[in-house]
Order: sequence, then structure tokens, then C-alpha cells
Amino acid sequence: MENLIEAFWGITISIGISALIFVGANRLFDLVVDRWLLFRAITGAICGAIFSAVLVGNRLVKGPSLLFIIVCALIFLALASIPSLISIRKYRVGAGLTMGAGVGLIITIFLKDLVNPEIQFTSLLVLVVAAALIYSFIAFTFRNFRIGGFLFFVMIGWVLGGWLLAEIGEGTKSSAYLLTVITFSLLGASLTSGPQRDLLGLNRFQEKTRVAAFLGPALLFVSLGLIIPLARTVYLSLHGIRGREWAGLKNYGEILTNKSSVDLSDWSNIFTSRLFVLALVLIFVGTIAGLLSGRKQGRILEPNGSFLTPSAIGAFLLIFAVFSTLRGTVINNLWWVIVVTLLSTGIGLLAAVLADRARFESAAKSLIFLPMAISFVGAGIIWKFMYIARPPKKPQTGLFNAIWVGLGKLNSGNAGQIIGVAILVAVTAGLVALSIFGVRRKQIGISLGSLFVSLPILWILYRLLGPGIGGVEEGPLGLPIGKPILFVQESPFNNVWLMVVLIWIQTGFAMVILSAAIKAVPTDLIEAARVDGANDRQVFFNVTLPTITPTISVIVTALIVLVMKVFDIVRVMTNGNFGTQVIANEMWQKTFTEFNLGLGSALATVLFLAVVPAMALNVRRMQRGAIQ
Repeated sequence: MENLIEAFWGITISIGISALIFVGANRLFDLVVDRWLLFRAITGAICGAIFSAVLVGNRLVKGPSLLFIIVCALIFLALASIPSLISIRKYRVGAGLTMGAGVGLIITIFLKDLVNPEIQFTSLLVLVVAAALIYSFIAFTFRNFRIGGFLFFVMIGWVLGGWLLAEIGEGTKSSAYLLTVITFSLLGASLTSGPQRDLLGLNRFQEKTRVAAFLGPALLFVSLGLIIPLARTVYLSLHGIRGREWAGLKNYGEILTNKSSVDLSDWSNIFTSRLFVLALVLIFVGTIAGLLSGRKQGRILEPNGSFLTPSAIGAFLLIFAVFSTLRGTVINNLWWVIVVTLLSTGIGLLAAVLADRARFESAAKSLIFLPMAISFVGAGIIWKFMYIARPPKKPQTGLFNAIWVGLGKLNSGNAGQIIGVAILVAVTAGLVALSIFGVRRKQIGISLGSLFVSLPILWILYRLLGPGIGGVEEGPLGLPIGKPILFVQESPFNNVWLMVVLIWIQTGFAMVILSAAIKAVPTDLIEAARVDGANDRQVFFNVTLPTITPTISVIVTALIVLVMKVFDIVRVMTNGNFGTQVIANEMWQKTFTEFNLGLGSALATVLFLAVVPAMALNVRRMQRGAIQ
């Protein structure tokens, strides 16, 4: 009960404070037009109080905390308001520069000695110049160059180069004075460099600053949580193991040339693998079927099921042949992106189409979507127990191996095998009959699909009649001993078993989004297609699918971003062993296990650069959708 009351009061107080801040902020921005000087004074005092509170909260200040906050609020108030009283710009900028230097000097006096930075002039100069060039590019692009904005960007570069990239605690007191004084001098100059605003300028400033103020906290968190760590990561990626000695692009070269990242030594074996030969056969069969169908329709190639099904399977096997031969961390990530993205989207689309026609639509979608509620760590643990393999002579606790070994005990001569063979023969005969039916009805897709489905059944039949399912070996007493499958240990197929986990989770996500998109397809288009004589297949491929293509592209790009960052599943199930390493997990190991800051930061940078294009494409598509 006490916890409930505390939660209630906490929620009430939070809502009240949020409401007061909202009302107070709007009231404050009303002063921009009415009382400009008062607005600057109050804003300066608030900024000074927040800045000083942050320093006090991080225990960087010596002396009385309350006194420091009050002093900072007053000197920031003076810095924001007093120079505004000067009408001549050069004198106003000079006053802002001088007062800013004084503010920096006063703040430095209150700082503890342990936060003294060591100035790194190289990084300082590079980042100041980079900040100036960035602002110049933006300003000349929009044709709005302002000296205040230029000075502000220079100040940001100065702070990043001087404080954030410095070795805090290993410098001198003079370094702290110099960096802080120059920082606030640039801040004072940037605040006072603009012209005196008339009524129209104040109205424009009010509109812009009101929006910026309410978006400011979000932008601040983005800067603190993304931009600044990214800059720090890129900086460390250009250094050695400890992040101190300069290494240039050495770490990136190691990522691209190291066999653990990209191993191309066995590329010639691709052309001799069984998967490659089977892929070519399937593509050839699909092409022949498409040519024959096209000839009947008066076309060169007919893109129907008889052509697309074997060609798609062949293309998938061709990709699998390539990635099963070429190994490495980067290759594994590409393998994850291709397989997980395609299968999650494809299975999700199939589930959305089938579930929309089912009577138990809600229950079916709930079951498929349910894995989304499980964390990646939890899913990894669940599937790890399902894949687990114990020694052959011990009972199997993993679900799949228990089934596999149990089926393997159906050896020759017992009644179980006879029953199993009879069932499989009956199923195979039914599929062959269905294939013949497809040929007679000129439905080549049904015929070829039936034959493809019968292939794994024939393989199981072969295992029953021959060596037996489960890799059964004869024990010392003549009893069968099941040989379990090492799902997560045997490369390269162990990568596939890990991908199954993520496909299991993300299929529900794709299904829900695509189902909503399918339901949003205008019924007028579907009815018009049916009036023209189109069947269900034609309606789907010619009406529904083109309509939901933008949704599919958004799902694909979102999945690419997600899959590129895959970490939890690999970490929990294999920890990157047995040839299952991915970039995110290797980054963690290099940084926090081997303490190689340079290489770990380079891996993080590569991962970020790989994700950015997909994110940019997704944002661009969403912007287009909003405009339309």
C-alpha cells in the first residue's frame, strides 16, 4: 500500500511540475516581444542555474554548492542582459567577450583540481577548424551566414577538442583556466554579435526560439547520447590499443584484411559445392519452365509460379553456397541481413495474407506476434535449451535432439520403422499424384511445388531405410545409441539456427504491419480487378502487392538496421564461437574483454556507417509518405 501511495504522489508531482514548466516556458517566451531585456535576464539566470547544477551534481565543484549555483545564475544573468544595453555592435561584442572571459574565470576558480584537462593541441585545432568548416558549409548552402552562429560552432569545436578529448585529471590548473575562459569568451561574443532586433525581428525570434526550446531537451539528449559518443568513438578508432598512440587507419585495415573478419581464401570452392550445382539446376529448370509457359502465351518468358518458385529457391541456394564458403565476421553480418530480412518479410507477408482469410484471425496473429514480447536475451536462452545437445549415451533434454534421437531408434526390423516407411510412402505417392494433376491441368507451379515438397520426405525415407534418422550407432549391448546434432557448434549451418531465433521474433512484426497495409488497400481497386476477370492470385500480385510495396520497403529497411546490430542472440547462445561471430559482439569483446579501445571503436564506427544508409532511406521514405 505504501508503495502504491508513493507511486501516486510521484506521478502527481511529476505531472504538476511538467505543467508548471510548460506554462512557465510559454509565459517566458511571451516576454520576447513585450520585455526583451527581462527575457534575456531570466533566460540567462535559468541557464546559469542549470549549468551550475549539472557541475554540482557531478561533484566537480568545491565549496558551498548553493552559493555556486546562485553565483552562476547571477553572472549568467549579467552576461545575457548587460551587453544588450549597448547600442553599438563592436562595443557590445567587446563587452560580451570581456564578460564571458570573466564568467569562465569565476567558474574555473570553483572547479576541483581533479578535473584539470591536459590540452591536446592537435585535436583542439582539428575540431575547431572542422566546426568552422561545417558551419560555413551550412551557412553558404542556405545563404545565411551569421557571425554569431560561426562563433558558436567554433566554441563547440573548442569544447570538444579541449575538454571532451582531453585526458581529464592529468593536466594543469592553467589548462583549465585557458580552456574555460576562452570557451565562455566565445559564448559571450556569439550572444552579442547579432544586430539590435526590431519588432518584426523579435516576433521571428519568438517563433523560432519557442520551437527550439521545446525541442531542445530532445536534441540535447541526442547530442549527449549519440553525437558526442560518436565523435569520441571515431577519435579512438584512429588510435592504438589504449586509445592514446596515433594509429591512423590501421584498425580499419585490420578489420578488412584480417581472416577473422573476411576470409576469401576458399572462394574457388564455391563452384564445386553441391549447393552451387543444385542452385544452377533449379535456376535452369525455372528458366525452362518460364520459357515454355511464355511460348504458350506468346511471350519470351512468363513470370509465373513455375518460373519464380524454382528460380527463387535456386537463387537462395546460390547465396547460401557463397556464404557457406566465405566466412568471417563481416560476411556473417551480411548473411544475417540477407536471410533474416528476406525470410522475416516473406513469412510475415504470407502469414498476413493467410491470417486475413482465417476465421481465427485474431488468435493466429496473436500467436505469431507473441515472440515480439520476449527480449532477445530471453529468446536466446529459450532456443539455446531447445538446441542443446548432450552426449550420445545420455538422455537428450533439448527438444530437437530428443525428437531426432527418438526417431533414430526406429532401426531396421522393428514395427515402428515399417509404420514410418508406410506413412512416408503414402505421402510421397500423394504428392506425385498432385504433381500429375498439375501437369494435366497445365498448372506447372502445382506440379513443381509438389515435387519440391516431396524431396525432404524422400530424404527422410532414405534415412529410415538406410543409416537411420538420428545418426544411430550400435552400442556395446547391441542397443541403438542416438547421435545428437550439434546445432550451434557445427559451422556454417549453426549460423542458420541462430538466425531462426531472430526470424521467429521479427516475423510477427512484419505480419502486423503488412496486415494493416493489406487491409488499407482500397476495396474499389480489388472489386474493379475482379470485375475485369482477375482471380485471387492476379489480384494479389497486380493490385495488393504494388499498393503495399512502400510498406514492404519500410519493413525491409527497419529489419536491416535491426539485423546489422544483432548482438544479444549471438552473445547468449555462442558468444561468437564456432564461426558465428558478428560485428557487434566482436566490438564488445575487443573493447571490454581484450581492452583494445582502438579496434573496438573502429568496429563500432563500421557498424554505425553500415546502419546509416538504411536509416536514411527509411527516414526519406517516411518523409515522402507524410508529404503525399
